[in-house]
Amino acid sequence: MRSRLSAPSIWSIFLLAAFTIWITARAKLLEKSRTENQRALAILNKRAPDFKLPALDGSIVSLSDYEGKKKLVLSFWASWCGPCRLELPALRSFYERAHKPDVDFEFLAISIDDTREAVEATAKAAKLPFPVLLDLRQTAAHAYGVYGIPALFIVDKSGRVAYGVVGFNAGLEFALASQLGIDPKTISPGVADVPAGH
Repeated sequence: MRSRLSAPSIWSIFLLAAFTIWITARAKLLEKSRTENQRALAILNKRAPDFKLPALDGSIVSLSDYEGKKKLVLSFWASWCGPCRLELPALRSFYERAHKPDVDFEFLAISIDDTREAVEATAKAAKLPFPVLLDLRQTAAHAYGVYGIPALFIVDKSGRVAYGVVGFNAGLEFALASQLGIDPKTISPGVADVPAGH
């Protein structure tokens, strides 16, 4: 004689299966994230690969344009990337508050999108105040070991990669201030940083 499973038993098996699938996917995601970070961090303390990329304003920008003059914050991103859409406003906010005429750093937003139109639309919507470069063939991204985005690197004046991180970091502005030698207290808060209603 066959015994039938009760509804609560079936429900329990379903929940256990769903949890198993979720935890496995989560573990794979964490493993992938770790691998992407290791690839990006492999370039740390090494000479930054040079690149020549077109900017949205029509100019050609290369890493060597800044060597010996300014530190560079390189942000690799794409219009379809959700975490990038969180990082770009944070970069804009920091840049608008910290970038003065006499500073020794510049930001370059390097898009790995397939089309110029997607880059233009996102850059315009995000109101990016710094140069936006097109890496349509992802040659610069591959040279920097970028396999996950957003990926952010800081290149010092001597052309060495001093800092790198993959993924959106909620403490991004503090990390940037620290890496660029800026006292976070000297940067006045941006509009996005002021609590609503105050």
